[in-house]
Formats: sequence, C-alpha cells, structure tokens
Amino acid sequence: MVEQRITQHFFESADLEYQSAEVLARPIAEAAGALLGAITGGGKVMVFGSGFARLLAPHMAQLLVGRFERERPPLAAVALAGAAAQAAPQVRALGLPGDVLLLMDNGEGDSAALMAAARGKDMTLVVLAGRGANELRELLAESDVLIAVPHERAARVAETHMLVLHCLCDAIDFQLMGDIEP
Repeated sequence: MVEQRITQHFFESADLEYQSAEVLARPIAEAAGALLGAITGGGKVMVFGSGFARLLAPHMAQLLVGRFERERPPLAAVALAGAAAQAAPQVRALGLPGDVLLLMDNGEGDSAALMAAARGKDMTLVVLAGRGANELRELLAESDVLIAVPHERAARVAETHMLVLHCLCDAIDFQLMGDIEP
C-alpha cells in the first residue's frame, strides 16, 4: 500500500512536468531574457521565496553567483532573507531600476508588499507561482513575467519550481557562453 502511494507521487510529478513543458516554455524563456538583460545591463537579480521556496532562493542565488553546470564568471545575484514583510525593505534599500526581483510565491498571499517595493524601484518582476497565480497576475506590469505552475499541491509546485530555476540557469549560460560541447 505504501509502495503504491510512493509510486503515485512519482507518476504525478512526472505527469505535471510533462504537461508543464509546453505551457511554461515560453514564460521561462521570457524570464531568462529578463534575468539576462538585468545581468548584462549591470543590474542584479534579487531572489525571494516563501514557504517551500524559502530554501530555493539561496540555491538560485548561488547558482548565479557560483556556477550551474559549468564554469563562468559570477553573475550578480542575492537571496533576500526573512518573510516578505522583512524582504520588502531590503528591496527598497538595495533595488535599482533595471534589477529583477525573482519571486517564488507559495500562494499564501504575502507577496503584494514585496512586489510593490520592487515596482517602486522600477524593477522587473519574474514570479514563479502555483495556486494564487491569478491574484498575482493582477499585480504585474506588461514587462513582468509570470510562470504559473498548473497544479494545486504545494509539493508538486515546489518540484516544478526547482526545475524552472535550473532551466533559467541553463538558458542564461547558453545565451552567455553557447552550447555545451558533447
């Protein structure tokens, strides 16, 4: 019984990733373009995650500052600490026009102040969401990017967010350095 339940988790996750490939490819490419534009334009990427994604924010920042799958010069990125209410003053203090706020929202509805802080600094928003994506969509400008994982379960959304972050890193590396040699 437990093994069957475990197997079901794998199937559900694989099904979501397969379905998401078509739906999310374009917004992920747009997000990669926004991140690359900020980095190559002298700006930085500020990364914040709520809920499960709180652990993904420092991971993403480190992938940009350090490396993803190959060596490259460090890219300007910083993970924001604390809850959204504590991260908003960090954005107001450190954010500059042309920077990007990469926000991973878990659907608890606590991102509005952080998004407003970024908007007040003329930053671009790249938002990864699951449930709650429709409410966030209303807060975005035309130049912002929403990557909405089409699932309600927080665990599945978090798994897909990790894949999206890796896709973003790969896309940035590809655009900066070309394809990896076989």
